[in-house]
Amino acid sequence: MFTTLDVDKTDFSAVLIETCSQKRAAAKHLIERYYHQLTEGCGNDSCSNAWCSSSRGSHCLDNNAAAVKALELYKNNAKLCDPHPSKKGTTMNHCVRDDFKDVNYLTEDKVYEILHICGEKEDYSPLIRVIGRVFSSAEGLVQSFRRSKPPTKEELKSLQSKDEDKDEDEEEAAACSAAAMEEDSPGSSSRLDGAASGDNDVGKLGPDEVSVDIDAVRRVYQRLLSNGNIETAFLNALVYLSPNVECDLTYHNVYSRDPNYLNLFVVVMENSNLHSPDYLEIALPQFCRAMSKLPLPALAKLARLWSHYSAEQIHRIMETFQQLITYKVVSNEFNSRNLVNDDDAVVAATKCLKIVYYANVMGGEVDTEHNEEEDEEPIPESSELTLQELLGEERRNKKGPRVDPLETELTIRTSDSRRPLIPFEEFVNEPLNEVLEMDKDYTFFKVETENKFSFMTCPFILNAVTKNLGLYYDNRIRMYSERRITVLYSLVQGQQLNPYLRLKVRRDHIIDDALVRLEMIAMENPADLKKQLYVEFEGEQGVDEGGVSKEFFQLVVEEIFNPDIGMFAYDERTKMFWFNPSSFENEGQFTLIGIVLGLAIYNNCILDVHFPMVVYRKLMGKKGTFRDLADSNPVLYQSLKELSEYEGSVEEDMMITFQISQTDLFGNPLMYDLRENGDQIPVTNENRKEFVAQYAEYMLNKSVEKQFKAFRRGFHMVTNESPLKYLFRPEEIELLICGSRNLDFQALEETTEYDGGYSRDSRIIKEFWETLHSFAEEQKRLFLQFTTGTDRAPVGGLGKLKMIIAKNGPDTDRLPTSHTCFNVLLLPEYDTKEKLRERLLKAILYAKGFGML
Repeated sequence: MFTTLDVDKTDFSAVLIETCSQKRAAAKHLIERYYHQLTEGCGNDSCSNAWCSSSRGSHCLDNNAAAVKALELYKNNAKLCDPHPSKKGTTMNHCVRDDFKDVNYLTEDKVYEILHICGEKEDYSPLIRVIGRVFSSAEGLVQSFRRSKPPTKEELKSLQSKDEDKDEDEEEAAACSAAAMEEDSPGSSSRLDGAASGDNDVGKLGPDEVSVDIDAVRRVYQRLLSNGNIETAFLNALVYLSPNVECDLTYHNVYSRDPNYLNLFVVVMENSNLHSPDYLEIALPQFCRAMSKLPLPALAKLARLWSHYSAEQIHRIMETFQQLITYKVVSNEFNSRNLVNDDDAVVAATKCLKIVYYANVMGGEVDTEHNEEEDEEPIPESSELTLQELLGEERRNKKGPRVDPLETELTIRTSDSRRPLIPFEEFVNEPLNEVLEMDKDYTFFKVETENKFSFMTCPFILNAVTKNLGLYYDNRIRMYSERRITVLYSLVQGQQLNPYLRLKVRRDHIIDDALVRLEMIAMENPADLKKQLYVEFEGEQGVDEGGVSKEFFQLVVEEIFNPDIGMFAYDERTKMFWFNPSSFENEGQFTLIGIVLGLAIYNNCILDVHFPMVVYRKLMGKKGTFRDLADSNPVLYQSLKELSEYEGSVEEDMMITFQISQTDLFGNPLMYDLRENGDQIPVTNENRKEFVAQYAEYMLNKSVEKQFKAFRRGFHMVTNESPLKYLFRPEEIELLICGSRNLDFQALEETTEYDGGYSRDSRIIKEFWETLHSFAEEQKRLFLQFTTGTDRAPVGGLGKLKMIIAKNGPDTDRLPTSHTCFNVLLLPEYDTKEKLRERLLKAILYAKGFGML
């Protein structure tokens, strides 16, 4: 029985399997019929089946959508058409089914051809498939939108014969060339590579540039991006393209084999919708990672290309990368454990932004010629060098200041820029600055490893406050290193331990005491200048925790810039100081002034100095030119400008020569020939630009050459190993030295903290701020001087000043006191507002000297 049962079960299973196979085959056959009905139709042009492509009311589907719909129609047992007897062997399909499978790259004409065909049938799926195929293929994108070959010589000759405006064009070109060759005249700064400031026709780039027709790409994007479905195709293609491109650049060195590989980056970046939310999540981060893998020559080539773009185009590209950085910063919680430096998308976008930054510099007005000569004599090394080598210590930055590799490749510096295409401030990303852990970032900056990225290598994205913090860390670590070396040196040599740069000065002889001491240090051991400054006023008990140094610098500056001394000339109109070319002081005195300026930066002290911007440009290695006279000597600038623009005869009407005159300290005239026998050479319409350039050269460079070289040498004695020049632009150097001139006491009130029983809601505190806000501008400056040791706001404004108001007992006749080292105001709890005002004014008006409390 069991055997018979087993046989019966086996037969039953076989029958069941055969039945299922037949059903599956039938189902497959029906699904295929539905699919062909959707894609090819039944052949009856009068068909009324909505799900048959022969019907005029049918839905046009691509192959994938048709397969899904066929399965759905099978499940619903939908109507299935029979082949029409009069149309057997033929199909009547109202949908376009040309997939253009032979199209592997695109041209502008090909895009318009496909777009026209799809528009007639109102089915854009073929175009979408072509875009998806080409834009997801690196090879296809590299070959797409190529510029036509340049015309032959014969073709050029035939074109010239037909060119009716040839003569006019030649005259304009000659005028442009002559203007570009002027050494230094009003408006002589120009864009690099001969690009005029208003020339946005990137189709006329040189043969060393990319081969893509950028104007054609822009026209294509403009036509296609208005269609939402087509834009989705661009997005999806970019998601697929980017990882493959990154792999090619990382492992296959593809750019060295085919420089045209850069074309795909040019084409993709012309998409004006890249900064939209759809791209920010996946597509754009992946593409930025791929772009950041480009070798240095490719990055430089891309920067040169973009430098020919208009300011609007540069701003669009800049905004694309900034949007990604901001989006990633805002959508993540970065802190000391989750560093923004570890976010691949932010890092990659910042590296890409660097390309745009240098393109912005090159595309604006630049001056690469007028550079200050380097110091002929190197700054002497200290005797500690041998000891450091014995101890395994190496002098930092022995090869000189850090230089960005892309800057070197492009042979341009940020300081060469006279006016960028878009303001440098546009490149600062405030949300990034807020989450950046600067102590960690500085560590990555100094270590220079490939695994950790430092935003200090892209200083354009950092604001002045953040960069100042990085400089502070660098200075403090160097101070600590000098102390450590000094301790070890004293142990080896048995000399007296002196880990600080100590200056003991008499208040009434501060210049003599300070400058003599600094001169001895500069001659004997310049490395001591990099120790932490410690100032002591003779006969006073104040301990220097920063506040005594602040007053020391202020008193020294007041003495040095006293017009009676004669080292600097003061211009009443501009309120600026300039080097006195006829000063009786020797070069050593100007060197010491430079040391004082360097020490102020090194010890994070603000100075009340008033130099024109050209001084800071000269400190950064650039000579003064005609346009620098605008703020240093505006009267002379205006006179020379009028001379350059004068429409009459300069020689007959003005009767001036190449000999100029100045007055010395005693009012005596001094004559100087701008050219040999200058008094015999009249200034004419033809040579007036040369006269203007040489006049500016003399006033800003030659006349003060000895004084300024000595001044710069002293400044570099302190800052030569600092990243100062790498991080800051000239206008930021001024802010670093002088602080902000804008005093926002409302911001100070919002950031002030309280101690000893006071709070923001205390009666005395409310009365204090009402009183302070009612003070005149000069009284407010005196209050800042009394509380912080300086009357200038730090970098970033008063909101960055951490002031503390602490309770100093009940009502009393004692005056308020302060700890300038820590910005602490000790305020008794006066009974009335009137008494508070009277006591506070007396304290700030008669404050002088330091004592122990």
